[in-house]
Amino acid sequence: MAHFIRVFIHYLYEVIPALAAGFFISGLVHELIPEDKVLKYLGSGGVAPIFYSTLIGAILPVCCWGSLPIAVSFYKKGAKLGPILAFLIATPATSVSAFLVAWSVLGLKFALYIFFAVIVMGVAIGLIGDRIKYEPKKIPEKLSCPHCEIDPEHVHLHEKKAIKERAVAALKYAYIELPKEIGLELIVGILLAAAVATFVPVGSLIKMYLGGWLGYAFSVVFGLAMYICSTATVPLVDSLIRQGMNPGAGMSLLLIGPITSYGTILVLRKEYGVKVLTIFLSALIVISLLLGLGFQLN
Repeated sequence: MAHFIRVFIHYLYEVIPALAAGFFISGLVHELIPEDKVLKYLGSGGVAPIFYSTLIGAILPVCCWGSLPIAVSFYKKGAKLGPILAFLIATPATSVSAFLVAWSVLGLKFALYIFFAVIVMGVAIGLIGDRIKYEPKKIPEKLSCPHCEIDPEHVHLHEKKAIKERAVAALKYAYIELPKEIGLELIVGILLAAAVATFVPVGSLIKMYLGGWLGYAFSVVFGLAMYICSTATVPLVDSLIRQGMNPGAGMSLLLIGPITSYGTILVLRKEYGVKVLTIFLSALIVISLLLGLGFQLN
């Protein structure tokens, strides 16, 4: 138990500075990027909207659960399926916090590969989404602001904020709202990482069975069955690799785990149907395995 506590504290020392910086940057992004500007680029098909939604999703400081209401709002405002699937891939799979933590724990090469792998995966699955034939749900028309219909650049008076108010809102989001949203997942991820690194039987299991190709199968099953946010997955994967897991399989777990929450599965099934959900999960598994293999062979 004492060894477990020491390992847990060690991970805290590694993760907390990167989290503090990442949360601060996330607060600025959250407060300074208007949602209407984001929505402007997601309403048509093609590569450009998919790339925009993937890049925006990779920057936005929200986890899988937080991305769902945003994605639904995109859908209700007319966003196509491709950009929405790309957004649901990129948003939870990486973030500023996750990048900084991955750099701190796994190294710069690992962090850069994750970021670009998420971009590739988001664009690829977005393009697949554009080709899926499905029957979209009818969205009831809602009354909107007449000024907004005349001038897309129109800003409501209640949305104008002073610099002090923006700073307070950014700090509140960064250090109160965002930790509330993903704080539990962060703690669980670090606890799991400490447990894997501490208990010998788990380490022996990994060394015996997860060092080769079975590690990829484990990454798929574990990633689909359990949701851990992108930041919290980093120390867990680090501990698995230290115990002998194939780094490529660890990369696949980093890509699958944060994306496939039960919320995402249920929302996709409700809004788009079983067909879209099945294609989405199948493409996610295949592409994440290929990207993991590419990292191993690199």
